[in-house]
Amino acid sequence: MKTMSNLLEVDAVSKKFGKFIALNNVSITVPKGSIFGLLGPNGAGKTTLIRVINQITMPDQGRVMLDSEPLMQHHIKDIGYLPEERGLYKSMKVGEQALYLAQLKGMQKAEAKRRLKIWFERLEIGDWWNKKIQELSKGMAQKIQFVVTVLHEPKLLIFDEPFSGFDPINASLIKDEILRLRDEGATVIFSTHRMESVEELCDHIALIHKSNKILDGNLIDIKRKYKTNTFEIGIDSINNTNLEKELSNKFQISPADFKTVGNELKINVKLPQNESANDLLSYLTTKGQVSHFVELIPSANDIFIQTVKNN
Repeated sequence: MKTMSNLLEVDAVSKKFGKFIALNNVSITVPKGSIFGLLGPNGAGKTTLIRVINQITMPDQGRVMLDSEPLMQHHIKDIGYLPEERGLYKSMKVGEQALYLAQLKGMQKAEAKRRLKIWFERLEIGDWWNKKIQELSKGMAQKIQFVVTVLHEPKLLIFDEPFSGFDPINASLIKDEILRLRDEGATVIFSTHRMESVEELCDHIALIHKSNKILDGNLIDIKRKYKTNTFEIGIDSINNTNLEKELSNKFQISPADFKTVGNELKINVKLPQNESANDLLSYLTTKGQVSHFVELIPSANDIFIQTVKNN
């Protein structure tokens, strides 16, 4: 299982709390320089796995490798963790607290202060240095916690619901920063319930359900596996009713719902595996004016729901 291309390898990890099985023989590999989506319903085991990777909880079985080495205490400095339940000291000043937390990660005070000023300017929070955390809104405090998580430039960043508490503008800002960190070489584990964020950010995903991993892989490959050769079509013919009957005799069809300015026939057409999109489009152009032709690719949310239901 050991390979130089993966930053993190979780190999057959199990964890019980009394009789409750929190993780059952779970394995994941997180490629270097990727954003890896760790998905699952509440109570699935995601948080336990994150706590194992952070050495907050030790596994009963299995092993964890970080950058081809068995996970050890000294690797704490190589990981930045933003938990869902944030933990800033409310009565401390922002700058004082950020410096303190940076030094806990092994940074020298002068270097920490230099990097903090760069980050505070980038996120437009430079005037917060002497404010107390309790004076800030939830979103403002989230920005501080994000900066503290990434400041020491760890190899692995773990974000648990990083957009919680942010308005759309600041959520977009943080999303752009996560992508920039990845482009600069960081590897990211991203745990969320927001499937639109998975679509925008994740290269690879793993889905955990009832303590078991039930799906993992490259997101594009998974979408390819789950697609059904179905196309959403808008077409205007001389007689749309007759055309719909003709299509129903030839293909598996269903009503489609998308916005258009005309009165086209809107349908979904599922093709047999031996027929291609070009075949369908060529056929349709002999029947009328095609205004809309889109392959229906399952979203991360569709895949999430279908896989959980099937399991």
